Amino acid sequence: MSNPLGGGGNRPPTTRVRPYALTSGRTEPAVELPLEAVVETLSYTAHFDWPAGDVRTEILRLGTARLSVAEIAAHLGRPLGMVRVVIGDLVVAGTLRVHSTLSDQATFDERRSLMERTLHGLRAL
Repeated sequence: MSNPLGGGGNRPPTTRVRPYALTSGRTEPAVELPLEAVVETLSYTAHFDWPAGDVRTEILRLGTARLSVAEIAAHLGRPLGMVRVVIGDLVVAGTLRVHSTLSDQATFDERRSLMERTLHGLRAL
């Protein structure tokens, strides 16, 4: 199986479409979506009628590596808010699953540790 993150220099052409156009002006995802949540692709092989280089296809590709929402935005070089909205749409469509990272009973130290690990991972990108 090929690396879902691709090799160096194999990035699709950058689109000139404004982020708000991709989300129809929406700024909040349709589901609860913390930036540290891990995203998993459920249906990557399904046929989609999206144009070449569509951000949804790229998100599904990255979701096969089970990355966080923030990591996906960083890999795509797209605004985090826009990526969160599109991921939320893909979750509602049944092509992505979001794994919770902490329970409601998580302590302050657990939350801080998670955020530190997430920031460390983003810096490593």
